[in-house]
Amino acid sequence: MSYHIPVLLHECIDGLAIKPDGIYIDATFGGGGHSREIIKHLGPEGRLIGFDQDADAARNAIDDERFTLIRANFRHMRRFLRLEGITRVDGILADLGVSSFQFDEASRGFSYRFEGPLDMRMSQSDSLTAAEILNTYDADSLQEMFGEYGEVRNARTLAQAIVAHRAQSSFKTTADLRAICEQEGRGEIHRYMAQVYQALRMEVNDELGALKDVLTESKELLGEGGRLAVITFHSLEDRLVKNYMKHGTFDDEPVKDFFGNYEKPWKLITRKPVVASDEEAKVNSRSRSAKLRVAERIERR
Repeated sequence: MSYHIPVLLHECIDGLAIKPDGIYIDATFGGGGHSREIIKHLGPEGRLIGFDQDADAARNAIDDERFTLIRANFRHMRRFLRLEGITRVDGILADLGVSSFQFDEASRGFSYRFEGPLDMRMSQSDSLTAAEILNTYDADSLQEMFGEYGEVRNARTLAQAIVAHRAQSSFKTTADLRAICEQEGRGEIHRYMAQVYQALRMEVNDELGALKDVLTESKELLGEGGRLAVITFHSLEDRLVKNYMKHGTFDDEPVKDFFGNYEKPWKLITRKPVVASDEEAKVNSRSRSAKLRVAERIERR
């Protein structure tokens, strides 16, 4: 099974500064591309834990005694790692977004290119689907979602059109949504639909909430000198990662401790985000919007 070519692969490996006997987490295992490279740098005592809530990812599990795949959302890392007897790790990698395999699987509903159910769940065990959002959210909630997550320029008009449409017929398939997008979209329809689909996918999977959770858990899990590497594909994601690595909070403001000292849990390894080279962008179109940030956990007080 081919998920996708791992983005910024060598930059991630360099950023993690892998120790042969270390414990590493691939929070977004997917097709295992990053994991297979990480494990090459581990010695006999090293260990790699992969997380993925998508059942299809299990087919890509690495046959190596140093590797363990945990079928769960990465936002619950600490709880599942405790079950493995792990309380401290040396590095965590998270490659956010949707894999090429998920986009190309019509039954998952992630892509407007195929007709299928309006699903978009990363985990089939979750209950909320894109169809439910379109059929139940009020116009204000839809407008906020499309405007914030998709940067859809006519979010208000689109939201009103969705509410009007469902009064006559409920949303069930990607074709139903495409009809509304073609009616309301202006200019480049493919770009417009990509923005609409992105907003729905982020809402279905609570992607920003999950990112906040994994960043918070990373601060608790990483030992001194441990590295956190995160690849984002959306400006909202990148802003959260940037602020957290800079200040240890999700706002662009430092926090003082009880004694009035600024808390500084991270040392920035990348002052600016690392982006794909022209060569990589030509081979892998997914890498064009990727941004990698790396930080190191400093001394724990």
